[in-house]
Amino acid sequence: MSATLPMPLPGARPLLGRVILVAGAYGGLGRAAALACADAGARVVLLGRKVPRLTRVHDAIAAAGGEAAMYPLDLEGASADDYTELAARIGDAYGRLDGVLHCAAEFRGLTPFEHTDPAVFARALHVNLTARWWLTQACMPWLRRAEDSAVVFVLDDPARSAQAFWGGYGVSQAGLEAMVSMLAAELAATPVRVCGLRPGPMRTPLRAQAYVEGEDGLAADPADYAQACVELLSADGAAWRGRIRERAA
Repeated sequence: MSATLPMPLPGARPLLGRVILVAGAYGGLGRAAALACADAGARVVLLGRKVPRLTRVHDAIAAAGGEAAMYPLDLEGASADDYTELAARIGDAYGRLDGVLHCAAEFRGLTPFEHTDPAVFARALHVNLTARWWLTQACMPWLRRAEDSAVVFVLDDPARSAQAFWGGYGVSQAGLEAMVSMLAAELAATPVRVCGLRPGPMRTPLRAQAYVEGEDGLAADPADYAQACVELLSADGAAWRGRIRERAA
């Protein structure tokens, strides 16, 4: 199912007062979503492993009058205890957490099964699936305290990622889809909304691992999908609880 989202009303700030954690905050969609969340009134915590790139996103938000904090962390090497510490620091700093947006992804290119480096396969499963689970679990105590909170998982299109040569990345996408429905069912009676966002093809470094950019006419600017992230993280996202929202470019 594809849907076209309505444009926000001028001056509307649906995330005003909320604290939003964006994982993968300097990537294509992560950066665009972080900027959009700040513009919508959120205090944004920027999570990623490369400090210079996080700094650029932080400075862009600050220059626009928004509020952001950086939290450098390597999702591949971080332990479950590291995520627990992250959640505790957010709680100490803000006294609340209202949303987690999972944009971080790991993909090293198309590779035949027989030639896949086992470490590359394991890394893709960990960053794309296990780390998202650990991070969500660590943040849950604070998310439960909010009157309305959201966990949004960005997923890829199974029509593409379940095909040959997509390796650990493709396997992890199937797992993420199961995770959305599983966590949504477990948290149905809580204030925590769980949903997914499956955007259309985007011009990102990740997609460039599989497609030649100059010949990729389907890909759109990640900023085209930033407002979808804002909506799902806001109270307006309640209608998508337990569902995966698809949006055509």
